[in-house]
Amino acid sequence: MSTPENLVAEIEALGIQLADAKASIATKIIGQQGVVDLSLAAMLSGGHALLMGLPGLGKTLLVDTLSTVMGLSANRVQFTPDLMPADILGSEVLETGSDGTRNFRFIEGPVFCQLLMADEINRASPRTQSALLQAMQEMEVTIAGQHRPLPRPFHVLATQNPIEQEGTYPLPEAQLDRFLVKIDVEYPDRETERGILLATTGIATAKARPVFTPEKLMAAQQVVRQMPVGETVVELILDLVRACRPDSPEAPEVVKNTVAWGPGPRAAQALMLTVRARALLDGRFAPSVDDVAALARPVLSHRMALSFAARAEGAVLEHVIDEVTARTTRVEAAA
Repeated sequence: MSTPENLVAEIEALGIQLADAKASIATKIIGQQGVVDLSLAAMLSGGHALLMGLPGLGKTLLVDTLSTVMGLSANRVQFTPDLMPADILGSEVLETGSDGTRNFRFIEGPVFCQLLMADEINRASPRTQSALLQAMQEMEVTIAGQHRPLPRPFHVLATQNPIEQEGTYPLPEAQLDRFLVKIDVEYPDRETERGILLATTGIATAKARPVFTPEKLMAAQQVVRQMPVGETVVELILDLVRACRPDSPEAPEVVKNTVAWGPGPRAAQALMLTVRARALLDGRFAPSVDDVAALARPVLSHRMALSFAARAEGAVLEHVIDEVTARTTRVEAAA
């Protein structure tokens, strides 16, 4: 545990290093600053991220660039309907030695890395998707009754295409809850797209450079967990998460009328970590109410669901979250 004076120095040094990391990422990823910051916030919080976006928006390139800049060993798995759990976790094979003896040898799957890219994760069957549940929560896998720890740090960055629904399987709620944040990757604006056009169609190709190492990233994650959080921010996180549960007495009418099920305690934990990481990325020493408001959608939208009647009436979950966030923030400010 760092002293307050040491913690200030560590945050300042880490802020400089993160600015360097963002500059390195910017050599490959033009624009999309919000997406980059959210991805970095997830990694600084020690969590996993689900990137939602249309084809060709740079989701795969972002994950590849992050692995380089953060100095992590990375593997990529293309999820398909015929992918089996053993294709991700690994399996035991029977080998015959030169003396005729037979022994089982474990061959590690691609999950044994520090950054796993699960490309188009919703194309695999629920059975295969569930193979990642233990890995994402406990940082280990159990194969043939034996617990096998994964390398540290361990992060999953998964991508999902929201429009191609042929041959896809919805992610189960337990799987979604293990993603710290859901990141929506939008179309770039005109100037950003112009920059992409000029930077990617010439002869020379920019290359990102490593800035972090696995050890430095884990040290940064410890710094994030030591950042102070004011009582106002803590109460706002609790108020917001509890207000999004339809059966809670603290829920407003808009939630009771539209939401089928709301976020659990893991959502509050995710907000507590990510608001600290966002403040760090912004060069601040503690999170603010604005950080909670900015991260409400990425943290809550995949941990809630609208009722069938609300969907039929055209309700939008993100709009419900925005309304609850604005209401909760106003109440906290008034208090």
